[in-house]
Amino acid sequence: MTDEEIRINPDENAGACEKKPAAEEKTEKASQEAEEKPKEEKAPEEASKDETESLKQLIKEQEGQIAKLKNAYAMAYADTENTRKRLAREYDNHMKYHLQSFALEILPVLDNCERALAIPAKDDTDETYRKAFEMVWKNLSAALKKEGVEEIEALGQDYDPNWMQAMMMVHEDGVEPGKVTEVLQKGYKIKDRLLRAAMVKVSE
Repeated sequence: MTDEEIRINPDENAGACEKKPAAEEKTEKASQEAEEKPKEEKAPEEASKDETESLKQLIKEQEGQIAKLKNAYAMAYADTENTRKRLAREYDNHMKYHLQSFALEILPVLDNCERALAIPAKDDTDETYRKAFEMVWKNLSAALKKEGVEEIEALGQDYDPNWMQAMMMVHEDGVEPGKVTEVLQKGYKIKDRLLRAAMVKVSE
């Protein structure tokens, strides 16, 4: 073998060593293309669906909070209205019946005045006293009437247990049963409330 046959070109040998197999080059190229290829994003329809579900959940939570606040407001409003009505009713009753206890104490004075007036005067002195009692009786009656205290009409009326107290039952000819034939003690009412029941005789 000659020297020319065994001589190897260094440049050609180096190029042969650096050259990569075709299969390896394909693999690297595919890997590079995969890296360079952008990652796939979610489809617009799927992203929109997720966003809609999230909004629906948020709306549901907000509606729950609104319902709780409305309920709390309704309860507070109802309590306030009930308190206002109760206070107004108590005030009205106080203004309407504030003289009830005082009137009950005054009624015996009226009774005594009427008993004194029922006695005939024997002389001028008795007549003077009688006029004095009559004046007191009229002034007290007028003052009480101004405050809503009125006598219960009982004589000749049908017996009403709501306003009257039957002290005895009597039989009288020509009188229907259940009629008040005599008032033993006058009854009074204040506005629409019973102050003192009338004591009466009732026909049977």
